[in-house]
Amino acid sequence: MNVAEALQYWGEADSYERQESLWLLEHLLGCSVLELKFKTKQSLTAEQECLFLDGLNRLKNNEPLAYITGSQPFWTLDLKVTTDTLVPRPDTEILVETVLGLPLGDISMLDLGTGTGAIALALASERPNWQVLATDIYEPTLQVAQFNAQKHGLTQVMFACSAWFSQLDAQKFDLIVSNPPYIDPIDDHLSHLVTEPQRALTSDDNGLADIKEIITQSPNWLKSQGWLVLEHGYDQGLQVQALLTKVGFSKVKTIQDYGKNDRVTLGQLN
Repeated sequence: MNVAEALQYWGEADSYERQESLWLLEHLLGCSVLELKFKTKQSLTAEQECLFLDGLNRLKNNEPLAYITGSQPFWTLDLKVTTDTLVPRPDTEILVETVLGLPLGDISMLDLGTGTGAIALALASERPNWQVLATDIYEPTLQVAQFNAQKHGLTQVMFACSAWFSQLDAQKFDLIVSNPPYIDPIDDHLSHLVTEPQRALTSDDNGLADIKEIITQSPNWLKSQGWLVLEHGYDQGLQVQALLTKVGFSKVKTIQDYGKNDRVTLGQLN
């Protein structure tokens, strides 16, 4: 099989499937899209052909491309991804943009449920003087985040294994951010996410249980005038606003993602 044959392998596949197969081929050959155009007659090695066909089968079974290639771009970073982590989504960059737009100086920040470290590391890369603590409940996941921090030289980011606030030493932060599990366990969308860790996706109480816990406890961990910024489901914006207001946050508002869905809600502690 040569490059041209590989590019045509999926036949009637839709445009996104074709794009994913192109990205897979780029990864296996270690070249860019432009370079591929000049290598159409290049033959794949037996190993490359085997990995390519295996990768296509995994894609057909709804496995994310990032699990096949082992990495995912997020913000300006290329992050290691494993089956112990969620694949960072572009919509989560909305949370990063929102935080960067806040009137903050050199602050202390807590990222709850860091996963690959996407949010914490993106913000640390933009604000190198911030003191950043990133947590996750699962040690293998935390190890991936630590690897990504080392890979990008973000040594100011510290890590702790903790179920939300439970294992942290008493302290106060200027900012708390989180992309917690927020999908209802019976949501139909989960059928397309079966290969990703369900513990990082689903939450009881119609997807709001973890969000409620974070909001309820955050006032004990925030300095006066500190900010809480949360990612949530497309239909949870008004509920999250109400929860923030109830426990004493002001300047509460919801930001939409690139698809015009409610995605990030924030508030400032009075």
